[in-house]
Amino acid sequence: MALIAVTKESRAGETRVAATPETVKKLIAAGFAVTVEAGAGLAASYPDADYEAAGASLAKTAKAAVEKADILFKVRAPSDAEIAALKSGAIVAAMLNPYQEKATLEALAAKGATAFAMEFIPRITRAQVMDVLSSQANLAGYRAVIEGAEAFGKAMPMMMTAAGTVAAAKVFVMGVGVAGLQAIATARRLGAVVTATDVRPATKEQVESLGAKFLAVEDEEFKNAQTAGGYAKEMSAEYQAKQAALVSSHIAKQDIVITTALIPGRPAPKLVSAEQVASMRPGSILVDLAIEQGGNVEGAKLGEVVTTANGAKILGIPNLPGRIAVDASALYARNLFAFAGLFLNKEGAFAPDFEDEILKAALVTQGGAIVHPSLKA
Repeated sequence: MALIAVTKESRAGETRVAATPETVKKLIAAGFAVTVEAGAGLAASYPDADYEAAGASLAKTAKAAVEKADILFKVRAPSDAEIAALKSGAIVAAMLNPYQEKATLEALAAKGATAFAMEFIPRITRAQVMDVLSSQANLAGYRAVIEGAEAFGKAMPMMMTAAGTVAAAKVFVMGVGVAGLQAIATARRLGAVVTATDVRPATKEQVESLGAKFLAVEDEEFKNAQTAGGYAKEMSAEYQAKQAALVSSHIAKQDIVITTALIPGRPAPKLVSAEQVASMRPGSILVDLAIEQGGNVEGAKLGEVVTTANGAKILGIPNLPGRIAVDASALYARNLFAFAGLFLNKEGAFAPDFEDEILKAALVTQGGAIVHPSLKA
């Protein structure tokens, strides 16, 4: 019987946990044994007693939890001490931030660990239930609107009162992926007037289905800007200039701007310039979801609220899902539970098939080396 260890997150400010009592119960039913470090779920409101009731054994320290484990489940990368305590050949599954945290991958490889970066789960139908980027981005998009609304000094919905009318807030979402779509939906629920933009013309229909308006220069080039495979084509310099001018004039009229654009393995693209920030009204809010990868907004700072000379505020809040730790942990833990099923064969025995397309795509270290093609030096 393979033993799964779940330890307390060591990263400053990380409130999530990699297993919940619900998933512990399911893992045990599937044939695993589970050890949880005492206090691992407290920051996410999951007490030790609930893990014990679900069938897990408690370990007093991370070292005690890890040293006998066949599998280590984490939210973020394991600490140096946890890596040192691993058995050679043990499996690690976590959001390893592989492009930015090469030293951790090297340490895992040196230990002989078989490590999977959950960010590399392929976007295929069979793997949707394991897609941690989507599950966490969904919550990040929701929380971005809540943070923006809290920082904004006005109401979000239109209100008709005896003393007069309160105008609805104007929210502009830049980037219409999972986080962007949830941000649109949340802002609409709060009563804001919402617009959104994306480099992929195909997202226009999704934006409009949520009751928001899509912002783009909709000329012939735009209408033909998608390949047969569904990807965005490179737009001409002339089109890009027209689109930039449209976005600039639009940003100046907005109350809250939420940016969500990320590119795997590269710094986040700059979507909002200092000039565009300077054009906004006093009290306007920019929420930068890409702040941990350098940010989409010029002038944004990780972990800080920057008040600009014109009175706008740029929110550089890291780890937005961690601000909804109960639900973020629940979704992430279900992603990991589904992923753990790939370690079992048809008879239910622990026998990972490393040729499985999902395991193969997520595998980053094995046999003492970094093996993922995109990470090799």
